[in-house]
Amino acid sequence: MDELNLLKPKLVRLKLSGMLETLSARVQQAMDERWSYSNFLDILLADEVDRRDHKQLTRRLLKSTLEPGKTLESFDFSFNPRLHEPTIRELAGCRFLGECENVLLVGPSGVGKSHLAQALGHQAARRGRDVMFRRAAALLHWIGAGDGDGSHERRLRSACSVDLLILDDFGLTALRDEQQNDLYELICERYERRSTILTSNRDFSEWPLVFANPLMASAAMDRLLHRAVKLELEGKSYRVNAFHKRSKELTKASNEV
Repeated sequence: MDELNLLKPKLVRLKLSGMLETLSARVQQAMDERWSYSNFLDILLADEVDRRDHKQLTRRLLKSTLEPGKTLESFDFSFNPRLHEPTIRELAGCRFLGECENVLLVGPSGVGKSHLAQALGHQAARRGRDVMFRRAAALLHWIGAGDGDGSHERRLRSACSVDLLILDDFGLTALRDEQQNDLYELICERYERRSTILTSNRDFSEWPLVFANPLMASAAMDRLLHRAVKLELEGKSYRVNAFHKRSKELTKASNEV
């Protein structure tokens, strides 16, 4: 259509080029279904909004380093019946972000802590929130590596200011003095300003041992636990179960040969 060709440079100039992806189809649909002018414009604009939202979500997820498959939709609640699904569903509404509350997921290896933490991260990203997912030790190493090029403060600020910070395997490895200082600064700066999700194999009582200085440990834990939702996960290990399942399948296949 010649008329549509005339629209293209104008849409590009107005930074509405995304409309070109559906414009022809929408014009045909409007004629077939006899849309009003206002309805036609509304649907075109809705297409552009959806396209931009999807593009922004893709960018946020890529930046967050969340695993694409670790979503709430892919989590198997039936595997560990002890897990209180309504509580997880409530957290998935992300109200805790507005309240600047922390979410602490504690339990043995393999019960789904990391998956649930990332699933909540996906929910936050879908709501337009910036998310950063890292293993705790890896994040502190990355921040500390900024000493080499003068970017230490910038890296620390980025971790402090992100809407939702997810620290996986908190307290799993010993931290150097400078890493403990960065962690303390991170906890203090985010306190009552931003939400943090932590996963850990260690019991709550062991968390202060992350810090060599007992006064620093007390101050950090007081801030971390003050506005927090604490969930202790129990049950079987997904990974061990998957191993046994796969082993049985291979044994069965071998016997059938």
